[in-house]
Amino acid sequence: MQRIIDISMTIHEGMQVYKNKDEKRPKIYNTVNHQTGKVHESRIDIDVHCGTHVDAPLHMLAGGETIETIGLEQLVGPARVLDLTHVNDAITKEDLLPHGIQRGERILLKTKSSLTDEFLMDFVYLREDGAQYLIERGVTLVGTDALGIERAQPEYTTHRPLLRNNIVIVEGLRLGHVEPGSYWLVIAPLKLTGIDAAPARAFLIG
Repeated sequence: MQRIIDISMTIHEGMQVYKNKDEKRPKIYNTVNHQTGKVHESRIDIDVHCGTHVDAPLHMLAGGETIETIGLEQLVGPARVLDLTHVNDAITKEDLLPHGIQRGERILLKTKSSLTDEFLMDFVYLREDGAQYLIERGVTLVGTDALGIERAQPEYTTHRPLLRNNIVIVEGLRLGHVEPGSYWLVIAPLKLTGIDAAPARAFLIG
């Protein structure tokens, strides 16, 4: 029997958020309960880049396409988890070369961010040359376990080239419990429209 492996972050008020900024923390509150009404209901106020999420081109490109333009066929299919937990600062082309990345692959980067529930200010990111290599190899999706695929580099030289080349970016995965190798990937972003990202549930089958 195949395993279903959840690789999503759990949404709660105390979860890790980008750079530990309070304004990025989700707010969850009760609106009706069994003492004040007949049912129990809650509301959530959440940044669309909170937790596991998919970036749309609009996030980094003026006039870029919005989240509903990313088709499910791009988010579902074979994928490979690469173990890069030995990398200390940035993932480079040299770090990726040994993995023999092929055209059309969906690549998930397992880094030190998967080994903690705390936000790492010096999280391992994908350097510009690593992003260019993935573009050259023709990948269709790249996911990372950090809450950013770069650390706000000048001109966003990781995000922007990937998005310009129609490579889907997924951030905030949880891969600490996942062995490197090949899986079937499912990423299901909320069905939002007209905006720059969407929170998602993500899991691997294999």
